[in-house]
Amino acid sequence: MRAEIPDKLYFKIGEVSKLAGVAPHVLRYWESEFKEIRPKRANSKQRLYRREDVELILLIKQLLHEKGYTISGARKFLAGNNEKKVPAAESPTALGCLDKIKQELLQMKRLLEKKE
Repeated sequence: MRAEIPDKLYFKIGEVSKLAGVAPHVLRYWESEFKEIRPKRANSKQRLYRREDVELILLIKQLLHEKGYTISGARKFLAGNNEKKVPAAESPTALGCLDKIKQELLQMKRLLEKKE
């Protein structure tokens, strides 16, 4: 289940925390572990994440929580894929849609087999 990212220029840490489904302290830890995450700072020292940062955080969460990567493994994955993004077919949204389509097709197949 992937959260839709609102069309905004900057996101505060609380907003990113809710979108990613992780606590703010986890985001701060990931900042120290993944040099690609570099939020800007407002005059009030508030972290301001760009859309690219949020997308990267969602990818890191997917790697760590869903695919079982370690921090160093996810770091290596990102280093190897810094110029190319994860293919759309591997995104959680695409996988969920494909699974749903597969289930619906199997259900239709069973219904057609019963009629014959």
